[in-house]
Amino acid sequence: MAKARIKLESRNYQDLDGVCGQIRDIANKAGVEFRGPIPLPTKKLSITTRKTPCGDGSDTYEKWQCRIHKRLIEIKADDKVLRDIMRMEIPKSVQLELNLG
Repeated sequence: MAKARIKLESRNYQDLDGVCGQIRDIANKAGVEFRGPIPLPTKKLSITTRKTPCGDGSDTYEKWQCRIHKRLIEIKADDKVLRDIMRMEIPKSVQLELNLG
């Protein structure tokens, strides 16, 4: 059995948790050893801009923030389980990275 490490990233945490639930269901049905989802630190990207582009008036600012949520899942599985994981529907907002080791 190979040990697979799956790293998931998304700006939408609900889509991310949905994909983690699907992977958990596949692992439970196959009866393989499963760890996760382990939440990794959320990356926060922030931008501060002035509300008025011309510079007249008071100094008022808008703050924008993009959060990137990350999860880590480890599975000791065979080829069949990994094929099932690769075939499942993944939303476009979720990025999946699979490492075998």
